[in-house]
This record gives sequence, structure tokens and C-alpha cells, in this order.
Amino acid sequence: MQSMGTMVILLLLAAAVVLTAAGPAPAMDYVSFQRDGRRQQVDGRVLVEAQDGGLLVLARDGVLWAVPPEELVEHRQDEKPFAALSEEEFAERLGAELPAGFRVHSTAHYLIFYNTSPAYAQWCGSLFERLYMAFTNYFRRTFRGKKFTIREPEFPLVAVVFADRAAYVEHSKPVLGEAAGSIIGYFNLRTNRMTMYDLTGVDAASRIAGGTDSMRKISDWILAQPEAVRQVSTIVHEATHQIAFNCGMHQRYSDTPVWLSEGIAMYFETPDLKRSTGWAGVGEVNRARLAHFRDYLRRRPADSLETLIADDARFRDTKTGLDAYAEAWALTYYLIHRRPDQFVAYLKAMSAKRPLFDDDPKTRIEEFRAAFGELKRLDAEMVRYMMRVR
Repeated sequence: MQSMGTMVILLLLAAAVVLTAAGPAPAMDYVSFQRDGRRQQVDGRVLVEAQDGGLLVLARDGVLWAVPPEELVEHRQDEKPFAALSEEEFAERLGAELPAGFRVHSTAHYLIFYNTSPAYAQWCGSLFERLYMAFTNYFRRTFRGKKFTIREPEFPLVAVVFADRAAYVEHSKPVLGEAAGSIIGYFNLRTNRMTMYDLTGVDAASRIAGGTDSMRKISDWILAQPEAVRQVSTIVHEATHQIAFNCGMHQRYSDTPVWLSEGIAMYFETPDLKRSTGWAGVGEVNRARLAHFRDYLRRRPADSLETLIADDARFRDTKTGLDAYAEAWALTYYLIHRRPDQFVAYLKAMSAKRPLFDDDPKTRIEEFRAAFGELKRLDAEMVRYMMRVR
């Protein structure tokens, strides 16, 4: 998942202590600003307005725009109600941003922009829809009677699929930097889009395309590769982020703890190469994460759970990142299976976080303790439970 990562966002975060969330309004907001030497306009809904005049605007295509006061030219409203772009408008707008040759494959919840084979776009759409149904059905059952609703996305879920890795890397460098070459796909919090490339490659795609069994051929080809486990889990992981941030579970640009958002994504990512899709489904034991967590226990500091919850630093450090991810999966797995009511209450509280407000470590710990009780006791219970998981 790609984080904010722009100077404009950092400028607004610096003023977060004086931000006030804009209430829901039927009017459409029209925000004009001057950036990079040219005037731009965003039509959408203002989510946050700072006392200094800075704005966070949700555009009609789901993109978030942070506009600091020094760039703002005009902000006006009319009575036209806010509405997402139509499928045709999405296709026109995103088509203008992408290289020539992209087409659109639509499903019930997704718009997949692709310049690879239609069969691969259909394979992606089928996988994403299965994941979407699994995610929403699972949590609607989990949340039943608990006054926490999984809602339908306000916008179509957009995925951009490049035919080859080189074009994907070139497109993604402005977002990912030099890491683009090592990342299979990602969900961008600002644009609300997934971006990836055809894992079968151009040559294989041309051989596979066509025929009634083409999607099965794509699955067989991907699952036969040495990197199959990482590839399938990454795609499902990032697609889970996109669903979670669009169905009301998380709020983009809010201070959702990374252990929670990543824990949810890992709870769904579990690969299974014995299945035709390469995906095990919801809540299966993630063997790789479990093995890593048990290995980590041999050198795990006594305050490991506290540091995981207090801030997100361990996830951003290459020396501690893999341990943090494994522990986040273990914690999420334990809480869902052993503390489900408390977990739902905590999720509900986190989903109400407002954009651009950062919590300090003390607040994070207090919120976690209010939901789950004393940390040391929970830590000991979690470790004992995860040692018994098979």
C-alpha cells in the first residue's frame, strides 16, 4: 500500500492541530489552485478545512487532493449534489492519463484499465470480485448486530494493469521511486487505485489469450512460476487494502495503525497453490507469516507488542519490517479468533478517525488498552495461542 508521500500532505499535517473536519453537505465544491506553474480545478467534496485555509478535497474520481493555503485560488459551492463520475467519465479521464492503447474491462465493482490481453483483464476481474465478495460477506457476518456496517464503495474500484513490467515500472517511479522495480503491485491511498502488471508476461499472454479456458491457462501459468506464492499474495494483499479503504473499515489519510491495516490485508492474502486461483480464502493460517513469527519469538523484546501498537516505525525500518508484519498478522489472527467482539469495537473506533489527524504513541496505547485490556496479559495469551495454531 502506498502512503501519502508528498510535500503538500506534509504541509497540511503540520497544521493538523488546527484542522476541523468539514461536515457532510449536499453541495458540490469547486476548488481552484495554482501548482507547478499552472492553474488546476478539482470538482468534488471538501473533507477537511484548516483554520489557515488549507483543504483536503475528495474529487469525483476518488482522488484526494491536498491544497495548502498558499496554492488556493478559489473555493466555491453550488447546489449540485456530489456524485462519483460515471463509468464513461472514468474511462475518459483515466484514459487521458495513461499511455495510448488502454481499454476498460468492467465488473460489478471494478473498472480494470489494461493494455494486456482481454483474458488477463478478465482473470484479474474474476479474482478481485471473488475477493470482494469474500471480504464483504465475512465482515458482514462478523459485524452482524454490532452497529458497524460494511458499505458499498462510493466509487468504482479502479485497477490499472500494464502489459509488461518495464512500462509498469516507468509509470510507477514517480510514486514508488527506485523501489518500483521490486514491487509487483500496489494500492495508492491518494489516487484510490491499484496498479500492477501482467504476471504472465507479454509472450505468454499472447499464447494464452483466446479460447474458453484462457483464464484457467493464466492461473496455471502463474501458479507454475517460482514466485507464485509472493505474486498471488501481493495481488490479494493490495486488493484487500483497496476494499478496506472503500467499504468504511479504514479512512484514507487517517491515522489508521499500520499493524491493523496490514494485519487485515495479511488475514486475506493467504496463498494456496493447490487451488486453481492460488488463493486460500479468508482467515486461513498464513504459513509463511506464522513461521516467521515463531522464529521472531526467540529474539522478541519484552515490549514488542507495545512498540507495534504505539507507532508505525518498525514497519518502515528494513531491519525490523518483516518481524513487524509477522507480528501484525499474528495479533490480527489472534484477536479475530479469540477476541472478536472487542476487535469489532476497536475497528469501529479506528474507522471513525478523521483524515490528517495524527495520534501520539500514548493515545494509540490507550485506545488499544481500552478495547482489549492490559497489554502484558494479552501478549502472553496471544503467544500461547499462536504456538498452538496449526
